Amino acid sequence: MSTHRNIKSVGGQAVIEGVMMRSPGNWTVAVRDQQGAIHLLREKLIDMPRMLKLPLIRGVVALFHALSLGIRAIEFSAAKAYEEESGESMSKLSMVLTIIVAGVLSIGLFILLPLYATKLLGLVFEKVATNSFIFNFVDGIIRVFIFLCYVLMIGLWKEMARIFMYHGAEHKVIHAYEKGMELTLENAKLHSPLHPRCGTSFLMIVMVVSILVFSFIPQQWPFIYKFFSRVVLIPLIAGSSFELLKLSAKWDHHPVMRFLIFPGLMLQRLTTREPDEDQIEVALRALIEVLKLEETND
Repeated sequence: MSTHRNIKSVGGQAVIEGVMMRSPGNWTVAVRDQQGAIHLLREKLIDMPRMLKLPLIRGVVALFHALSLGIRAIEFSAAKAYEEESGESMSKLSMVLTIIVAGVLSIGLFILLPLYATKLLGLVFEKVATNSFIFNFVDGIIRVFIFLCYVLMIGLWKEMARIFMYHGAEHKVIHAYEKGMELTLENAKLHSPLHPRCGTSFLMIVMVVSILVFSFIPQQWPFIYKFFSRVVLIPLIAGSSFELLKLSAKWDHHPVMRFLIFPGLMLQRLTTREPDEDQIEVALRALIEVLKLEETND
């Protein structure tokens, strides 16, 4: 299959024994079961109102949309990979509750815990307690440290290590597609499992942007005000980080931009693994299927 004509933006996500691919108008999931067969889920995306596609706003919308699609993709992949053929899908209420629980846990782990740890350090080091920039810089460093520990710990889990391999497979086939190459196993194997337009790089950008944004929070505010102001500013940080990620992908060949995206690519070394041929085959199938849907809609 040649992809030199009308190359469109595609992205993806690794799931349990499979890969989800998303194009501007459609999304697909390809999952390999225990017998080696590949199962597919193919759906059209709902077109968003133009107002929700404005800069900054589109980043927040994309984040929540990606979360909902990701949960559905993981649900489908778990059912097929582990042969749970119940046919029942997650209700909208269950999906919303899952997103809320995940959000609360993330806020506790990556906002409340670093903030409280920084407050404790301020009791020992006066500069941390009195200097706004130093306080937020230390807070950001602790946040990055917690995130790295989190990724390293889940990477020790055998099932998660396989998901990281599918993550690498997703990146390889997208690289081949973006270079206009024929979507074959041999062409995909030529490419790196790292990609500048990746959710892992997005998280790194979020952590850097948060340091800058949180620096505007008055240092004299009580702890509870600092915490809730950080939560309120999450949409602004997410929207800004999304725009920076798109910019980095567009100018990834520029020397300055390559320097800026380097930390995100290095972080991906923790969330990607070199995939085997079977995993690349699944990623290729997901991408080819979503491109077929795009051609059908053109």
